[in-house]
Amino acid sequence: MLNLPSSVKVYVATDIIDMHKSIDSLSILVQEVLKQNPLSGHLFVFCNRRGDKIKILYWDRNGFCLWYKRLERGVFRLPKIQTKVFMITPSELNLLLEGIDLTDKNRLHAVEFSAVK
Repeated sequence: MLNLPSSVKVYVATDIIDMHKSIDSLSILVQEVLKQNPLSGHLFVFCNRRGDKIKILYWDRNGFCLWYKRLERGVFRLPKIQTKVFMITPSELNLLLEGIDLTDKNRLHAVEFSAVK
């Protein structure tokens, strides 16, 4: 289980990727395809065609980190989204990595206030 602050954004790429891609190739995808800054400190999640492998790229103070998980049985269940990228919360990332199906998940929308009433 990853312990991430709620300020960290998690971007999930919807295009499948070749798991042979390295840090350099993935950081270029983040910049050119996802239109995000790979040096932001946020997490960028990529999945393979079969859905049994995930790579997570992020910048950590002085270098890139690449986290990789391969399932021995089953697949990661991601929602079908028509855009190139969508966001999930750090909590949802933990659920995904634990094998929880995110496709049929209903959740309450975040509420933001500018002042206490």
